[in-house]
Amino acid sequence: MTAVADARLWGGSDDPLDLVARNVSLRYVALGTEALIGLLLLPFNMTHLGPAAYGLWALMAAVTVHFSLLDLGYGGALVKFVAQYRAWRDQSALNEILSTLAVVFAGAGALAFGVTALLAWHLESLFAIGPEQAAIGRQILLMIGAFVALRFVFGVFGAVVYGFQRGYLNSIVGVATSVAVAIVNVAVLLAGYGLVELVAATTLVRALSLGAFAWTAWHVYPALRLSPRLFRRERLREVTSFSVYMLILDWSLRVNYSADALIVGALLGTAAVAVWTVGQRLADLAHQLTSQLNDVLFPLVVDSDAARRGDRLTLILVQGTRLSLALAMPVCVGLIVLADRVVEAWVGSSFAGSVFVVQVLAATVAVRVGAASASLILKGARHPRLNAWTNAAVAAVNITLSIVLIRRFGLAGVAIATLIPVAVANICVLFPAACRRVAIPVGEAFRQAIWPAAWPAAVTALFLWSTRAMVPAGLLPAAVQLAAGALLYEALFFGLAISSGDRRFYGRKAIELAGRYRRVPAVA
Repeated sequence: MTAVADARLWGGSDDPLDLVARNVSLRYVALGTEALIGLLLLPFNMTHLGPAAYGLWALMAAVTVHFSLLDLGYGGALVKFVAQYRAWRDQSALNEILSTLAVVFAGAGALAFGVTALLAWHLESLFAIGPEQAAIGRQILLMIGAFVALRFVFGVFGAVVYGFQRGYLNSIVGVATSVAVAIVNVAVLLAGYGLVELVAATTLVRALSLGAFAWTAWHVYPALRLSPRLFRRERLREVTSFSVYMLILDWSLRVNYSADALIVGALLGTAAVAVWTVGQRLADLAHQLTSQLNDVLFPLVVDSDAARRGDRLTLILVQGTRLSLALAMPVCVGLIVLADRVVEAWVGSSFAGSVFVVQVLAATVAVRVGAASASLILKGARHPRLNAWTNAAVAAVNITLSIVLIRRFGLAGVAIATLIPVAVANICVLFPAACRRVAIPVGEAFRQAIWPAAWPAAVTALFLWSTRAMVPAGLLPAAVQLAAGALLYEALFFGLAISSGDRRFYGRKAIELAGRYRRVPAVA
């Protein structure tokens, strides 16, 4: 095979750091687009549909939100094997893996729709809704369930794109889809139609967009071939040996960060759940804003491990940890110092009980994001068992501690019960294990990756605390102060904390990336 043909088939030899930067930047574009559209559409939809209809729509969507767990960990595992067999240039094995998992995903989609149909015919017994609402909810739920089932079937295409480290293409499709859905949403409601027509129209747009995701997969991997005849039991066993740990990891993360509200509701009541939710929402937002880098590194970890590039794995651990902390620290430190100002400006002084929850969960986010690169190294470089079982233990300890501490300390006890096992597991188990995997001493990893991101955070915290009295109350002043703290942090990080060599390296990559966006790609 010629070099040109090989590049066309397997994606060429783009600089991995260029791909990471492109994937991360466009993920943030997609994230910002969705957030802005959601912010604008919520009051519009609420006004035109009314609280009851909008609440019914949200309830039906919530029913299907956890159906993604029906993929049994195969979704994350497939990305790993796509990246692995791409690195090995094994076209036959890759198509067998993809065809085998296509059959599995088709079964998962059918199961998801079957569960949806079962729930749809028992809505009145499951929820406090009347016959008329149940009839509308049944139609909505079946439409959403059909789309979820279809999305399972198309799951292999997304895995191909991410496994080939071309996730930015899916981000572009996602932005276009979000805009199209928003336009259709507004048009349907302005035309006077109701909830059923709205869900039908927007679901149709989303279903059609799946074709674009399939096209991106064939674009990055022209030799893609899916056929039931390529189903191989041995390939299913191969993927299952990894996916079982992804399933444990997925369930553990969901339990660890979703079960707290259930415990609060069971032991303290629904009013306490509302207070807890305020803190959890802010922490979730901080995590979403700062975790995008690690989300795109997994295929690169697998590719580097398959190619026996230990030097690249070391680079991923050091640079990934450092840059992840550089993203997380200003956000988390800002929330910790200004939690009372943010909570009061956002939801009022009656939610003062959320302040400590915000502070502790923000610290938890900083630990999670900072250790995420280490977790990826273990997950993608042949140590998934340690990662999975450690997170399972974290979830078990979190639940146990929450039940014990909530009786004495209330919501503060639940927050502390979340932070303690997360901090111990990531700092004492996962990060040292990742250092051993890439053969770098823990002390050296701390010096290179953590310290340069940690000390600017202390200076930023001091700045935010000392300027509190100068800033008036309100959400906008708090946002301005948070932004000022973030700018100070980044100035300290890039100006003083990292070496001049690293500074030149980051600057050169930023210039190269900007140049790529300005250029029109040449046709080979």
